[in-house]
Amino acid sequence: MRIGELAAATGTTARALRHYEQAGLIDSERAANGYRQYAAGTAVRVRNIRALLAAGLTLDDVRVFLPCLDGDLTSGPPSARALAVARERLAVLDRRIAAQTALRERLAAALAPHA
Repeated sequence: MRIGELAAATGTTARALRHYEQAGLIDSERAANGYRQYAAGTAVRVRNIRALLAAGLTLDDVRVFLPCLDGDLTSGPPSARALAVARERLAVLDRRIAAQTALRERLAAALAPHA
């Protein structure tokens, strides 16, 4: 599958795919014409990468999950390192949610007299 096809199949961009490849998260072969060719299974890996990024992980964090990116992320027991990364990212998300909640409450309080 070529880069445009993989991008369309995974809802991402060719630029993001090249970035994932440069980061060592996905691999491609070069066709005779120089175009990148990806294995069909790469789509699963890219979807998993995107899911982890959407959950707040960084590309460096995603590397910890490389052994399970080609299938169901929750099918096997996570490594101790993967658990540590996930817990840290969860703590970061909790702090962000708390900060956003506090901002929302302040804004709601400021608007209350004008309702």
